[in-house]
Amino acid sequence: MQRLKLLPLATALFITQLTFAQSGVKGWHMGDAQTDHFNGISIDKAYTFLNGKPYKPVIVAVIDSGVDTAHEDLKDILWINTKEIPGNGIDDDHNGYVDDIHGWNFLGNSDGNNLNKANDERSRVYYHFKDKFSTSNLDTSAFTEDEKWQYNEWVKASGQMNIDPDEKMQVQMLDVICRSLKKNDQVIRAEMNKDEYTQDELEKFQPETSKGKQAKMGYITCLKMLNDVEDQTNKSLISDLEDYVEGKKREIDNKLNRPPDYRAQVIKDNYYDINDRYYGNNDIMGPDPMHGTHVSGIIAAVRNNNIGVNGVADHVKIMMIRAIPDGDEYDKDIALAIKYAVDNGATVINMSFGKSFSPEKKWVDEAVRYAELKDVLIVRAAGNESHNTDSVDVFPNAYLMAYHTKATNFLSVGASGDADVAKGEIVADFSNYGKATVDVFAPGIKIYSTLPGHNQYGFLNGTSMAAPVVTGIAALIRSYYPALSAKQVIYAIDKSAEAYADTLAVTVPGTEKPSNMHALSISGGVVNAYQAVEIAAGLKPEPSDSRNPKKVKPTLVKPKENN
Repeated sequence: MQRLKLLPLATALFITQLTFAQSGVKGWHMGDAQTDHFNGISIDKAYTFLNGKPYKPVIVAVIDSGVDTAHEDLKDILWINTKEIPGNGIDDDHNGYVDDIHGWNFLGNSDGNNLNKANDERSRVYYHFKDKFSTSNLDTSAFTEDEKWQYNEWVKASGQMNIDPDEKMQVQMLDVICRSLKKNDQVIRAEMNKDEYTQDELEKFQPETSKGKQAKMGYITCLKMLNDVEDQTNKSLISDLEDYVEGKKREIDNKLNRPPDYRAQVIKDNYYDINDRYYGNNDIMGPDPMHGTHVSGIIAAVRNNNIGVNGVADHVKIMMIRAIPDGDEYDKDIALAIKYAVDNGATVINMSFGKSFSPEKKWVDEAVRYAELKDVLIVRAAGNESHNTDSVDVFPNAYLMAYHTKATNFLSVGASGDADVAKGEIVADFSNYGKATVDVFAPGIKIYSTLPGHNQYGFLNGTSMAAPVVTGIAALIRSYYPALSAKQVIYAIDKSAEAYADTLAVTVPGTEKPSNMHALSISGGVVNAYQAVEIAAGLKPEPSDSRNPKKVKPTLVKPKENN
């Protein structure tokens, strides 16, 4: 997500959708430093290297907000569950999910209704455990390991429930800016006789009326109070600013009052029972598939069809698993989504989401372990808060608490840029980082990909865009070198980044402190597809008995009994 800043305040505002005017940077993330002069992933060189080599189609699961199943660049690469008969209302493959043709929606119910809005996990943790943990005679020594974890999460949440006056003032100021933008935008659209425009177009426009001149001046004044929005259209800016303000208002209100349980109203599962897992519906588009559509296009939009964009990986089928609402995701949905992906043949899973609290981390950890046992690689976005994740919690993560070990199939991805893109940052100012917890960086600034609307495309920023770049490379390796384990694929990806480690002078995100790539990630660099496939080509497959961890605890989820 893109960071905007109010100039008088230090607090950051994240904006999701960006629509840029510059066409010169479309697809820059695919470029090569020598031939294209962009610090991209050298995808053309990778395909030249792979030319003529045999390949095997792979399934990539995208756990996200949904996908536009009718998009011209995506409809032909959607995974199809051949064990299901479409539309007959029967669970033909006996997996517990009816008509799951292209994936599954864990944010819906059997009536076809969908959950779109969810509260922040901090509020959910605080109010759910408040009665249990806020008593004066609490004996924490008698807690189980699970209770200790939940108690620590509650203590952390309760410490953040006070309303920050600066945050409240910022939200109020943003609300005023948003209202002013909307008011002036209405006048500008009428004078320009067009519904959508960029800042550059507005600055060149000369209104004929005094009202139009005032509206133009008022709109531009509002923009000057924000940072990094010069390329955003009026529609996307106002829409995202409205969403952000409403979300922040909701968070502030949640600190004062227990929020409604939207999940209970819509999904109606027993959330705290992981074995109550056959809920949802097959609507993988959902009410707002923008994020998942963009992510899916980065990974696998049809290549070389002379329309839209090229995805990173060819020979891929996208399995969409809808589990990310507007708000923080639920641990149960993520755990079940991972298991669904593994059980239905995915070899790579993309997870472009994250949060600061995880009360049921054990469920997610067990699912990650399950994927590890099945040799399924998981790629997760590192996050967009400029945090050092070595010391700040971001979930899900590679540390499997119940097993006291780090998952070997888990990649965390930060966002990189280019000298000729945006501010010229090599490491995006918004990106999380961590010498021990972020594996690699990948292009995540001004990434052009598919958007909902059949033939719509646009730019987005964020580690959410960097992760699918790496997912695409992982899928490429697993397609051409299917005998390699998930650990070997990660090795090839990490090693591909080392070429940049000693040559790039960078700044620590969110600061002006100089640093180097080794201090910000495990690999110490930016991923390169060509070098990754070249490294993969030289690896010998591991023996099957050495691929998976030993001494695995029993699964927390009971196996389904086929009827």
